[in-house]
Amino acid sequence: MSKIKRYVLHESAHIAPFNQPARELNVLNKPIWLAQRDNLAPYCEVEVPIEAMNDLPTTPEEIIVYRDNLYFDADFVNDFVEAARKAAVPCRVAIRSTETDQAFATYCLPLARNLQAVNKKSENGIVRSGHTREEVDYYLFDLWYFPRGYQPGAPISPLHMKLDSEEVGFYSVPDYMSNRGDLTHWMTKRTIISVEHWLHLFFANVPMGIFSIGHRFEHKQKNSNLFTLKVLMRALIEQTQLLSSAELVHVGRNCTINPTAIIQGPAFIGDNVTIGAGVVIQNCYIGNNVNIDQGSQLMLSVIGDGCFIPFRASLYLTVLMEHCIVAQNTCLQMCVIGRGSFIGAGSTFTDYNLLPKPLEVEAMDGTRERVGQPVLGSCVGHNCRIGSGMVVYPGRMIESDVILFAKPDRRIVRKNISFEESDHHDLRPEIARLHKPKYPRLVQGEGEVPFLESW
Repeated sequence: MSKIKRYVLHESAHIAPFNQPARELNVLNKPIWLAQRDNLAPYCEVEVPIEAMNDLPTTPEEIIVYRDNLYFDADFVNDFVEAARKAAVPCRVAIRSTETDQAFATYCLPLARNLQAVNKKSENGIVRSGHTREEVDYYLFDLWYFPRGYQPGAPISPLHMKLDSEEVGFYSVPDYMSNRGDLTHWMTKRTIISVEHWLHLFFANVPMGIFSIGHRFEHKQKNSNLFTLKVLMRALIEQTQLLSSAELVHVGRNCTINPTAIIQGPAFIGDNVTIGAGVVIQNCYIGNNVNIDQGSQLMLSVIGDGCFIPFRASLYLTVLMEHCIVAQNTCLQMCVIGRGSFIGAGSTFTDYNLLPKPLEVEAMDGTRERVGQPVLGSCVGHNCRIGSGMVVYPGRMIESDVILFAKPDRRIVRKNISFEESDHHDLRPEIARLHKPKYPRLVQGEGEVPFLESW
């Protein structure tokens, strides 16, 4: 079958605290624009960027249109293209109301502004501009299919898709300690999410990403005796535990793994990776040129290219973009760390509210919104330097290019930290200028500010 032409709508809004558009941020160690291209590669070759739907040509050709802040995996793309071609009419991806898909309600809907809410009477309005969830019939994503080109004014049918979510526990906390209901995540068989907040980036990488990939392996094992036999035979040949066999643990080229390290899959390890003695890795995605020193523990985390994790660091449901350093005895739980950032030794990013208060996430502009998460870590932007011994409260943001020293008046991060509050501003000018900001904030109406200096 002929290839589909794809048109990409540009989303210019920057995601705090990274000060970059969503397309440049990583999901499973790839920028979103690259993940979009790779997942659509079996169906599409030519890509054309556009600013609005009116820029689409009206020539009769098969096309796909999507906004570049959408993340969708290969499983979703396969089902979408199959269903759209079967329908053979202009259509747009739709997800039914929240009662029928808990993963969508839990991860995609909070903090989203681009999702269009549709009730039975009207197809206008955003969910936070008048509709309540009870009134909404379905939500529309910015992903369209046109079998014979775009015709302005022609009707576009909703193409109802499902994430097929299933509830899975992720914390073994006694009931008398949790005091806020079950601590669970929703696993998906296919993933689509509009990335408009750092929290969506976390959801795309962890519960809808590496966590769901692991759950799909478990589901395949339960429903396929042939697959189970294949895993068992590989484990017998390698004389290893089932979850550590090469069938579930992909290891790239030129890797050095200490024999005492424990790696359980499904896990993906890139090229030129060094893993030291006593390291424990469970269900993680690890990029190329990564160095993990002895005694570190990683669980359900995504580690970007070129990261360095010294001894006894702990990462749980955490995302590191490329070239990060997480120093010894540091604990990161349910966090997202931007590229090129450093987290000092003995720092702790907490994820659990000590009081049974609904967790709210605050944006850089000061607005707050409940996100329906009983526990949640924090987010650090790009090119940050966080000193040793810091404690960060749940749900906080540290903007790109910030430096924080541990000092008597600020060893605990209780609120969001902007670039203007960076500690390097308090140093002598000749010292302060040694830190080169690389990700300036987008000034409304002025376009992106160029880099102040190169490294």
